Amino acid sequence: MGSTMSLYFFRISSGRYSGASEQGAEYESREAAWAEMTKVCGNLLGGISRSLKQNAEWHMEMLDEAKKPVFRVRLVAETLG
Repeated sequence: MGSTMSLYFFRISSGRYSGASEQGAEYESREAAWAEMTKVCGNLLGGISRSLKQNAEWHMEMLDEAKKPVFRVRLVAETLG
């Protein structure tokens, strides 16, 4: 009995830019997709945080096969006071 794989896509948004990957990736479960997303996010955050502007937001979403968001990780830079 084989397991069913689900197709997921990454989408990154920063300011006015938003782009989704054309190439999907298959994962055995939502948990496996989440683990991959957090790993990819972790690899990107150093470079992103160094170039993030004040009062800006960056986020990465994982979309399902219908291109609906399943997960989102947000990095928000706020100037206070």
